[in-house]
Amino acid sequence: MSLTKSAIFATIATVMAGGALRAQEFKIGVVVELSGDNATGGNVAKRGYDLWAMAVNETGGIQIGKKKYPVKLFYGDAQSNPSQGAAAAERLITQEHVDLMFGPYASSVANAVGPVVEKYKIPMINGSAESPLVWKPKFKFVFGSIPPVNFTGAACIDTLAHLSPAPKTAVVFGSNDTFSSSTATAFNEALIKQGIKVLKFNIVPEGQDLTPLLSAMKGLRPDLICFGGHDEELINLVKDLHQIDYTPKALLMHYGVTEPAFAEALKGDANQVFGGAVWTETTKTSSKILWKDSQTYAAASLKAFKVAADYTQGGCSAAGIAFQVALQKINATPPLSEAKREELVKALEAVDVETFYGRIKFATDGDYFHANSGISSLTVQIQNGVVKAVGPAKVAEVPTQYPMTPWAKR
Repeated sequence: MSLTKSAIFATIATVMAGGALRAQEFKIGVVVELSGDNATGGNVAKRGYDLWAMAVNETGGIQIGKKKYPVKLFYGDAQSNPSQGAAAAERLITQEHVDLMFGPYASSVANAVGPVVEKYKIPMINGSAESPLVWKPKFKFVFGSIPPVNFTGAACIDTLAHLSPAPKTAVVFGSNDTFSSSTATAFNEALIKQGIKVLKFNIVPEGQDLTPLLSAMKGLRPDLICFGGHDEELINLVKDLHQIDYTPKALLMHYGVTEPAFAEALKGDANQVFGGAVWTETTKTSSKILWKDSQTYAAASLKAFKVAADYTQGGCSAAGIAFQVALQKINATPPLSEAKREELVKALEAVDVETFYGRIKFATDGDYFHANSGISSLTVQIQNGVVKAVGPAKVAEVPTQYPMTPWAKR
């Protein structure tokens, strides 16, 4: 009998010890698109979150007082589906008991996850998700490290409007998803504001073959084509334009141009395509946290994943730094109580820090409540297979290549 009791007590002690060990790390839930149509972008976001966690844990964890606490990421696959994303978030919160959350790649999924983290009062930072609609509900527990796309979109149009000779006409397309349609709308509004005539503005079903639309558009002969879409859609649009043999003076896209997969898939046809971004690996930044500048971060990414970093990956790593700074400010130790999570929200609202990505400072009022207001928008262009900043003028690395070289002459 005494042996049985000893065994029971030993088992209880082991379980309690295991619980104590688990409490010594920050548990962070991550909802991203690891499969489905947005898996390419979802895995870009995953690399960003992973690289931050790797860098933090290599130092022993997040320094809270005199002790360091490692971080552990728990992933939920949104399957590129908003309802699946919401279900994954709920599972991570109720079954894995995560302290914090990192948000999805796509805005449509982020919109579905937002109400879930709000319900359970779990602070979440989106490292991607650029649609203005993400910020419309003004959720208390939702933050974002990348500004809304209407800022990046408008900045790109401003750059193109000042080319010589300036484009006079444009057509605008956007896929019918939250981010892409918002991008197309931002392009359209900025074009009108700049006095560039929009010959056609279309929101099309996501993943639709654009060849018939582009063939009809060819007769309009626009100077500028603007497209809001994701990953493969952008690649396919360039292929379709080549197929119908129409080269506009300028081609502007967002998001996907800065992904290494874009230039790899299109080779020479990727050159001279414009895109929007908020960071490149050559952006001039300075930081005392994890990575001292953009170049150091880019080198770390290349070493870890054998692939170049783009601004979405960087935004996801920067989201981790924001959490890190806020947790240190309030001396938070895991696991986080509801009261401590409430305190963390206030600490995030007070974050104002220079990172490898630039300044992280979350808006605390207005239409983009809790979106990052600390960084500026860039216009980029693929030149010789490399992403280069070409606007605004004060940060341009190289002159623009304009107008586009016809496909047949490349």
